[in-house]
Amino acid sequence: MRVMARRVVRCAVGLMWGAAAAVVELLGTVLAGLLILLVVAWPRPRRAVLRPVLACARRMTELERARLRVWLRVHTSPVYEDGQALQYLASRWALGVLGAVVMLSAAVGLGYGTSWMYLWLLVDDVRNTGAVVYTSLAGLFLLFLTVQGILAVAELEGKLARRMLGPRHQEELERRIAELSASRAAVVDAVNDERRRIERDLHDGVQQRLVALGMLLGRALRSQDPERADRLLRQAHEESRQALDDLREVAWRIYPTTLDEAGLRAALETVAERASVPVRVEYKLSGEPSRPVATVVYFVVCEAVTNAVKHAAPSRIVVAVGAEEGALRVSVEDDGRGGANASGSGLFGLARRVAALDGRLEVRSPPGGPTLVTAELPCA
Repeated sequence: MRVMARRVVRCAVGLMWGAAAAVVELLGTVLAGLLILLVVAWPRPRRAVLRPVLACARRMTELERARLRVWLRVHTSPVYEDGQALQYLASRWALGVLGAVVMLSAAVGLGYGTSWMYLWLLVDDVRNTGAVVYTSLAGLFLLFLTVQGILAVAELEGKLARRMLGPRHQEELERRIAELSASRAAVVDAVNDERRRIERDLHDGVQQRLVALGMLLGRALRSQDPERADRLLRQAHEESRQALDDLREVAWRIYPTTLDEAGLRAALETVAERASVPVRVEYKLSGEPSRPVATVVYFVVCEAVTNAVKHAAPSRIVVAVGAEEGALRVSVEDDGRGGANASGSGLFGLARRVAALDGRLEVRSPPGGPTLVTAELPCA
């Protein structure tokens, strides 16, 4: 309910900005039409007339793209022609007017729906109570309808922008093929990096422990002093325990069995328990995500928490997992010193994992902190 309310408010603000922009777009469209008619009648100065018109259309379209991205969460392709921008503005002002009508209806519905409140406060004797009740109910019903209208107009805004500014079908297919090729190469690189990391952990950790264990056992077998042999065996036993812990740590970083046995929430809580600083997990998913998505979410949280503990010296870390507008969103925020490098090997590997599922990873880490790592994945 809270997410829906925030979405309605955000879309309402976006539509109000769009309504204000529609006035400028309508005037610009009329002016551009007159100039184009002038070019048709007098073709010689065509370039001199069309160049500023198309430049203004592109600037206004960029402002529209920013409004759609910030308020309506609509992302459009930055690759479009100037002619497409002009056609988009010539079509969009009508939706801006429709948005203005919807917002005016919302204001009227809100005014009538809350009329009983100021009538009760300002009027001492309300004679027709039934009329006040009916008016308030009608206003609330109108407000309910306008909420649906706000979401519908926002959806139309997104469809129009994607239709008018988006690439042609052939260009879209070529772009998608290029993205799939790049993500496939990134997955191969990520797998190779993971293999190298596992080999390094085994070589530097477990293998060294096992070598030390073999040396201790050999010295204990060759020793003629029972007390010294007993001491060496105790050291060997301790070394074997530490080697087992290191092996479990490597196995856990490869893939946690808790993810299969108990689900994503239990796996994230295990990460929080294993961290050396307090980690709070805010899990707001009603169901279990698909296994590929859950695996990527786990590794995003695990790597982000590990990086924060190792490099940022935080006093607390907050992990939030939830669903928003058809996508799974996970964020890891710490209050450490900041300055995280998004192109580093760890975070870059996470970005490739997320991109392999058509997701997005964002890292905000100004010097001095805080650091916020956010990933959005499709809920497939």
